[in-house]
Amino acid sequence: MTTPNAVPMNDLKRLYQRYEAKIAREVASTLQSGWWLNGAAGKRFAANFAKFVGAANCILVANGTDALELALRSIVGLDDARGREVIVAANAGGYASCACWHNNLIPHYVDIEPESQLASVQSVLQAVSADTAAIVVTHLYGGVVDVTAVRAGLIAAGMSHIPVIEDCAQAHGASIRGEMAGSLGDIATFSFYPTKNLGAMGDGGAVLTSNPRLADRVRQLHQYGWNSKYHVGLPGGRNSRMDEVQAAILDVLLPDLNSRNEQRRAVLARFKAAAGGRLKFLDGGAGAVAHLAVLLCDDRDAFRAFMKDRGIDTDIHYPVLDCDQVGWADLPMKGVQNLAISRASIGRLCSVPCYPDMSNDEIEQVCKALGEWEAM
Repeated sequence: MTTPNAVPMNDLKRLYQRYEAKIAREVASTLQSGWWLNGAAGKRFAANFAKFVGAANCILVANGTDALELALRSIVGLDDARGREVIVAANAGGYASCACWHNNLIPHYVDIEPESQLASVQSVLQAVSADTAAIVVTHLYGGVVDVTAVRAGLIAAGMSHIPVIEDCAQAHGASIRGEMAGSLGDIATFSFYPTKNLGAMGDGGAVLTSNPRLADRVRQLHQYGWNSKYHVGLPGGRNSRMDEVQAAILDVLLPDLNSRNEQRRAVLARFKAAAGGRLKFLDGGAGAVAHLAVLLCDDRDAFRAFMKDRGIDTDIHYPVLDCDQVGWADLPMKGVQNLAISRASIGRLCSVPCYPDMSNDEIEQVCKALGEWEAM
C-alpha cells in the first residue's frame, strides 16, 4: 500500500511564500524607518482594520487575550468588578475565562447550540441577573453569535444596560445578516495569532469600539494607564502593544482577507459534500468564515486514527471545558450544572485541515477519506 502524502493541519510557510515579496518590502521599510513601536505602520493598519470591520476605533495590543482583558477592564473597572459575573461560553478555549479572573470577575457559563457550538442566545438571557457585569459572546470557529437577538432579549428583560463584548478571535471577516463581526457589540476583541484568518507572523491583538469613552480607556489601559507620557491617570494599566513589523505584515494581508475567507468556505463546502450521516460538520451560518473545519463524530478516537493512516492531521478544538480544567478547579465560577450540550459535544469534536493554501490534491485526499469513513 502506498503511503499517502501528509496533509498538515496548517502550513504557514505557504502563506509566507505567497506574500513574500510584499512582506519583505513592507518589513524592510518599517525597520529602515527606525520607528518600531507606536509608529506609522500601526496607525495605518489600525485605521484600515477599523474601516474593514465598521468600527470607529481600533487599538492595537500585544495579543487577543490581552484584548479581552483590557476590554473587560475598560467596561467594568477594577473597583466595580469584584464578585460580579460575566456570561461566557465554557467551550471556547479558556481565553474569556482568564480575562474574567484577571479582572476579579466570575465567569458564568452558559450552554451552546448543537449545530454551531456557539453560545445559545436563550441560555445567555436565562443567565442574566443583577450581578451580571457584561456578556462575552465568542464567535467560535468562524461563526457569529446573534448579538442583535441578545440585545433584543436584554431590552425586553429591562437589562439593556449590560454591555456585550464580542470575542472575534476566530471570526475575522465573518458576518450575520450583512453586519460584520466586531461591529455588533459595545466593544470587540481580535487575535492575530498566526493561524487566524488574518494572522500575523508573531503575536498581536486589537480592541475595536465605536464608543469614544471606551476607546479612550483602552488607549490608557494598554499603556500603563497613562493620561500622557509617564503620567498615570487610570489604575489597572499594563504594557500591551503590537510592534510595527506585525502591523505592517497584517496590512499586507488585510486586502485579501475576504477572498481567502471565500477559499476557506469553498474547502469546507467540499468536505461537507463528501461527508454523510456519521460525520456532522458544524454550521456557523451563512456569514461564517470557516476558521476551522470542525465536525462531531461519535467514535472520535477511531476517526482520528483512520485519518492518520491516510496521512491527514486532525486536532481537537477544544478538548476540555473551561469549568473542567484541573488548574482552575478552585477559581470562582457559576453555571457549571447547566451545560448539557457542551458536555455532550466535548468528546465528539474533531477538526480537519481547512485553510486557503491547501492544494486541490490535499482537499481531494481529505474528501476521499471522509467518504471512506462514511462508507464503513
